[in-house]
Amino acid sequence: MLLILEPNTDPKSDEYKELVAYIDKIPNIESRINTVKGAQQTLTEVYLIGDTASLSTDDMATLPTVERVVRISQEYRVLGRHDMDTRACAFDYNGVTFSQDNLHVFAGLCAVDNPKNVETMLKALKEHGQVCTRMGAYKPRTNPYSFQGHGDSCLPWVFELAGKYGIKVIAMEVTHDNHIDEIAKALKDTGHPTGVLLQIGTRNTQNFELLKAAGRQQEMPVLLKRGFGITLEESLNAAEYLASEGNSKVIFALRGMKTNMGDPHRNFVDFSHVPVIKRLTRMPVCIDPSHSVGSRQTTPDKIMDVFHVTAQGVIAGANMVLVDFHPDPPNALVDGPQALHMNELPYFLEDVAIAREAYEKRRALSDAFHK
Repeated sequence: MLLILEPNTDPKSDEYKELVAYIDKIPNIESRINTVKGAQQTLTEVYLIGDTASLSTDDMATLPTVERVVRISQEYRVLGRHDMDTRACAFDYNGVTFSQDNLHVFAGLCAVDNPKNVETMLKALKEHGQVCTRMGAYKPRTNPYSFQGHGDSCLPWVFELAGKYGIKVIAMEVTHDNHIDEIAKALKDTGHPTGVLLQIGTRNTQNFELLKAAGRQQEMPVLLKRGFGITLEESLNAAEYLASEGNSKVIFALRGMKTNMGDPHRNFVDFSHVPVIKRLTRMPVCIDPSHSVGSRQTTPDKIMDVFHVTAQGVIAGANMVLVDFHPDPPNALVDGPQALHMNELPYFLEDVAIAREAYEKRRALSDAFHK
């Protein structure tokens, strides 16, 4: 059971204390409190865990500060989409809104290599009206001898360059809880010229201690990628780990599944699950065509596979696209062969806009049909 309290409820108020005291006396019930700080107001959610079937929703709705009571209908308590649950499927971060109703493109370097290439990428993004990017400082690699990122040494100048070119959010993978602290420190030391979306990659989807650490900090949102070879349900439960620790600003990413059935692509493209995730949860959904396809192969219509699968995800309602670009792909330190070239950026953005327009038309058609 979920109790949604009145906006801006003061935890020091007598009414709030009365509510907590009442809940503490209910037998066989544990409570967990989640606070969501928005641009305009702070919302407090109280999750009741245990023998909630015996509790009356009408009675609970009369308790002090309670605005609405929701029966939990999915096992994803915080992030799930429950019956009669009208909470927004969106959150704001550093001036950018992430929602199940909009779309952002995070084009950038899979791995940060040098200031020149980073600045070239950021400058191009600004010229094309983009405020988000991806930049990898920490890179988990299958081969222990492969380049694993510059780490925290590159963070100050990456953040400063991002601020120079008006980039508001950088998707940046972390593989250890120390990385979260290093990013937070570098943002503070540089005066917060930008923001970071913490990315947890497919190899760490079930690294539960890392999930807990990312969930305990509630400043930076988290982009969680689907696990390599686990079920969708298992990956969604991993996202719930983040929210159960207090951070419900979570975006779920589809990046292809590890199976030979996907050959000749790098992974089996799973973008048909975009609407499934939106149906089951309140999370915005990201697609990662670069790591799904893993090449620059082109079809007879002269359209690259990575463009085709991006369109498939966007036309299904994806809310974010994570895609690799590089100013000098042959010399990229990570995933150069799959990176798109800088002159392809405007082409890619326009192709995404076409697919998004098609999605909007499909949604309008559906709205008209169901009136």
